[in-house]
Amino acid sequence: MNGPRIGGHKVTRKSQAELETMRHAGRIHARVMRRLREVIEPGVSTLHLDTVAEEMIRDAGAEPSFKGYRGYPATICAELNDIVVHGIPSDDELLRQGDILGIDLGVCWEGYHSDGAFTVGIGEIDDELRRLMAVTEQSLELGLAQVKAGATIRDIAGAVQAYVEAAGFSVVRALVGHGIGRSPHEPPQVPNFIEDDNSRVYELTLEPGMVLAIEPMVNAGGPEVVTGDDGWTVRTADGSISAHYEHTVAVTEDGMWILTAP
Repeated sequence: MNGPRIGGHKVTRKSQAELETMRHAGRIHARVMRRLREVIEPGVSTLHLDTVAEEMIRDAGAEPSFKGYRGYPATICAELNDIVVHGIPSDDELLRQGDILGIDLGVCWEGYHSDGAFTVGIGEIDDELRRLMAVTEQSLELGLAQVKAGATIRDIAGAVQAYVEAAGFSVVRALVGHGIGRSPHEPPQVPNFIEDDNSRVYELTLEPGMVLAIEPMVNAGGPEVVTGDDGWTVRTADGSISAHYEHTVAVTEDGMWILTAP
């Protein structure tokens, strides 16, 4: 089902049947994320987490959305400490007490995708890292609370940015959330901040059937990021710690439906 165009790109609206298919992808996604939380502990490699995720997804009859997408080589993105997004899992990258780790994961079921992320502390972590994670997760909840027919992307972006910056942290500006459906990334962009020089994005009105991946990426230091030599791993430019949470959410007549909820 077609929707409005932003910058010449269609924003698709999914049918009820399509939403049900995406919800099934989301259920698989939630089960995998729950299992990863159980496996994460000091001494575990990020490659082991990747193997667990891929095996669970394939055993459920689904496919990893990220593996092979634009050349990405893994099932999960492993976001350790200052890695904001797109960290490639490695057998040499072992989790240590006091680290924080973000896991970003996509699942494809019958041609439709889900996308979601969480961040977790490894063993005991210091209070400021705990606060960073809590603020980032709450900013996602506040962004999700704006999702309803008639709201705008500006409502989501403003809610996230205001909460994060009031807490003394910064929102990454080089990376944004997105639409999702038959492709892991579809229009529209869903920023976590407001810059009025790109107002067409912010003024998009949400309509029933639109599906968004909302994903605050929050740094303890400045918002700037750098990309590593592998072409994928994005880190904070100042070496500060970063946290990342994400859900795939559908706009409905009655509000929103979190497709990646357990």
